[in-house]
Amino acid sequence: MNDLSPVQTAALKELHQDSGHLAALANASRQKLLMILGQNPTVHGMKVNDLAEMIDLSQPATSHHLKQLHELGMVNSRQVGNIVYYYLTLDDTIARLERLTTLLEKRAAN
Repeated sequence: MNDLSPVQTAALKELHQDSGHLAALANASRQKLLMILGQNPTVHGMKVNDLAEMIDLSQPATSHHLKQLHELGMVNSRQVGNIVYYYLTLDDTIARLERLTTLLEKRAAN
């Protein structure tokens, strides 16, 4: 028995599609990384070691978090020689959250 409205069903579908993004945003270390990268106004990015030091994690743990964020499209990277620089690219994540918010606002209005 499905007693969800069409708007609720759409919101639930959006939640399922966005579960990876929401899970990434729920982790304190990834939140810190996003905040730090968001404060860096240049597209040059930041080195993993610098980010690791700023969030007080090891370089491998920081790289792991950055890899997860990269796979979701929340950050991107560029390589110069042996050095990898990460920078913020939240356009897709913002669009996902806006869609979810719109659906929830529609449900609240009904």
